Amino acid sequence: MATYKVQIVTGDVPLANTVNSVAITLVGTQGESSQEWLNLGIRKITNKEIKCDRDLGPIVLVHVQKKRLFLEDAWFCNFIQVTGPAGEIYRFPCYQWIEGNTTLHLREGKGKKYSDDTIEFLKEHRRQELQKKQENYQWKEYAPGWPRCLNVGSVAELDSNARFSSFRLTSFTGIQKFEKIRLSLKGFLTQARSWKNLEEIRTIFSRINGREIVPEYVAAHWKEDTFFGYQFLNGINPVMIQKCTQLPAYFPVTEEMVAGALGAGTSLKRELQDGHIFLVDYKDLEDIPTHTIHGRQQYIAAPLCLVHQNQAGELQPIAIQLSQTPGPKSPIFLPSDSEWDWILAKTWVRNSEFYIHQIITHLLKTHLFAEVFSIATIRQLPMCHPLFKLLLPHYRFTLHINTLARSVLINPEGVIIKSSGFSHEGMVLLLSKTLEQVTYDSLCLPDNIQARGVSSIPNYLYRDDGLKIWEAIKSFVSGIVTFYYPSDDAVQGDPELQAWMNEIFVNGFLSRASSGIPSSLRTVAELRRFLTMVIFTCSAQHASVNNGQYDIGAWVPNYSSSMRRPPPEVKGRTSQQDLLDCIPEVDTSATNQAALLLLSSRVKDMRLLGDYREEHFTEQEPKRLIRAFQRDLKEIADDIELRNQMVELPYNYMNPQEMENSVSI
Repeated sequence: MATYKVQIVTGDVPLANTVNSVAITLVGTQGESSQEWLNLGIRKITNKEIKCDRDLGPIVLVHVQKKRLFLEDAWFCNFIQVTGPAGEIYRFPCYQWIEGNTTLHLREGKGKKYSDDTIEFLKEHRRQELQKKQENYQWKEYAPGWPRCLNVGSVAELDSNARFSSFRLTSFTGIQKFEKIRLSLKGFLTQARSWKNLEEIRTIFSRINGREIVPEYVAAHWKEDTFFGYQFLNGINPVMIQKCTQLPAYFPVTEEMVAGALGAGTSLKRELQDGHIFLVDYKDLEDIPTHTIHGRQQYIAAPLCLVHQNQAGELQPIAIQLSQTPGPKSPIFLPSDSEWDWILAKTWVRNSEFYIHQIITHLLKTHLFAEVFSIATIRQLPMCHPLFKLLLPHYRFTLHINTLARSVLINPEGVIIKSSGFSHEGMVLLLSKTLEQVTYDSLCLPDNIQARGVSSIPNYLYRDDGLKIWEAIKSFVSGIVTFYYPSDDAVQGDPELQAWMNEIFVNGFLSRASSGIPSSLRTVAELRRFLTMVIFTCSAQHASVNNGQYDIGAWVPNYSSSMRRPPPEVKGRTSQQDLLDCIPEVDTSATNQAALLLLSSRVKDMRLLGDYREEHFTEQEPKRLIRAFQRDLKEIADDIELRNQMVELPYNYMNPQEMENSVSI
């Protein structure tokens, strides 16, 4: 007779307990127990003794069967722990909702060496698990040329493990929260008119409590060239600026044009050679279709902006061309032009920032790629796989928020389309033609910084903080990979890993070899780099381009979502009223501000980067690596918070204490 002590732990989340029937079966290498039914009740911990006629050998599986009685009552299981006859302990992580009439097969958490027969036995269970997940999580094409997404029509079709928690729902319910914010702006939502004056714009964000500090700073400094340049480094789209050593032929800036802006004793040629000239080019916006708002045609430009690093290390714009085709109808605007000519030209650049940031930097390069990584992980890696355990926290709520975005924000009648200048067709075209250009290197921060030639620009806090976080993630990932993959052969010999990588290549990057995204992984080094990129994208990169949307965008001229007049073709005729008649009308501005506040809100039930409270790893080495990672992130956060105490405008978008593990808002 062999006695096994079993402990079943229910999750500490609302409604985690169940009144449905639950049974478990222990499976060892030398046999299995009979099925034992449990009375879980309202207890968080249920203990059960299972007696067997003989020793079952090492326990490798626990079958968990749930049957509904009269009504469905989902159960959230944290883990099951089994103590064998000789005191040996086996832990079976679960950390998921179990719903419906189903049987779940939990693998023992530690990697062990088994006999060939046992390995084949476990392979069959892995195959069955993956087959079931692939049936439940299928790909679909949202739009031609876009990364593929989850084949569901609404959040109601998601299973419980992909949906927001009840805590999250209390502070973020999508369209309901959006409408609540809009109601706080009710007086503005029926005013399809131009703003009376610039000061009136403050009446939008002064009504939103707790988020006025940065918007007030922006409102006070938005006209200043140094703040305009600062945003290329530390705003919400800090990835566009690149070193310019030779001017493009389609941007014919001359020495005479910029002599005054550069100052005495230098020249454009010299500053180009010395690496003090930078270019921001919005060529991807050329020929993007627009639509109408209130029956009025909207307009999009594809500007170029030349930026100079002065002797104080500050960045300042020195020339702006609002199209990709120079000529008499596309003048080059300069700081020496009239005040409102120059301000309007900069406002056009900031409008281009809105489109590129929202659709490319934010939607494509964080949300959509994170969804691809998530679906591929669920479909191709079994729960017991070390990379499934590593990556699962970085996909928390991603499928929910993206499904919600497709039904509320980016659909043809969505908030983004209604409050911005491009049509749904234009948005689809912009994203699809940009995906054709995305490279693997551009998603890896160190390579991206190097390629853009911006390694030495002073006060580039996005770069400095981001590289520290990248290195912390890289160190953590390297330790995990080394522990589970001791050699290149181990990487090459993992068919589940290879299937995961190929699925990302095919569905995320549409099998485009020119992207540099691998379709398979051959070495430990390749695996480390790719995993670092995935975790950085889902956490730090998303935080850096998401969390400041309302801060930077509440002041409408600084982040205009549409332009109601075409780009100026002559200089010397612009007034403040022209600017007011060009930026969005009052009601459109209010709708956009509500969306920005919703998208950048700090919500309940956040899991900050490095928060791995659900212990999917049971070995000591991964646990040690997690603690080391958390210490590294704490040091980075402490340094950022100390720096922020000494500046007028803090940069907090790369603070680990402000970023979630996953793309979840």
